Amino acid sequence: MKFTRPLVPAILERRYKRFLADIILPDGSAVTAHVANPGSMLGMNASGLKVWVESNDDPKRKLNYSWKLAELSDGTLIGVDTALPNKIIAEALVNNAIPELTFDHFKAEVKYGENSRVDFLLSANDEPDHYLEVKSVTLSREKGIVEFPDSVTVRGAKHMAELANMVASGNRATILYLVQRDDATSFRVAGDIDPTYLAAYENARGGGVNVLIYDTVLSANEVFIGKRLPLASGRISV
Repeated sequence: MKFTRPLVPAILERRYKRFLADIILPDGSAVTAHVANPGSMLGMNASGLKVWVESNDDPKRKLNYSWKLAELSDGTLIGVDTALPNKIIAEALVNNAIPELTFDHFKAEVKYGENSRVDFLLSANDEPDHYLEVKSVTLSREKGIVEFPDSVTVRGAKHMAELANMVASGNRATILYLVQRDDATSFRVAGDIDPTYLAAYENARGGGVNVLIYDTVLSANEVFIGKRLPLASGRISV
């Protein structure tokens, strides 16, 4: 998926009110950028961090810049925008870039369960429906290992229970963790951050929900799905 415009480098001053960040552009001007990320952004929100932002001239937008990437001191790129994973996966599904997910048709944002919406509903002739939930992963507290979530997510635990219910009803379900950083080698659930989510995750896996982890290839011009990653051995104790 290509960005609408090539990203512009900047320096982060501070992130606040979850969806706002003050940044310094290359010409030295200070502006406020939109941050499409409701999480804690643990490990990628320190003052002085190099960031990459996308400009826009839409008169309906209050802010002229959107924060898209963070770049750590070692050059690691991290995708900040939590709306991008669904777009990346939609593109991957169209291009049959995920071998584990075969289908004839798919729909996005389909209502199901108890007042929920699944990210994608996949269908194939003579096969049960396949419910696909996508989560954006950016947290890494140990070299090479990425984790989800980075903060307590009641909504995320609910989604795991909903997927398990779909499997119990005779359908198929997958939770796909899309890793938006380029230094990952394996994945685990951050049970110390959210024990309730860990329990929901383990219950869902035990109930037949499939787990997939894929990384992404990131640059200032585009981002697209990469390779499949394994689960990390062991887990953080809770």
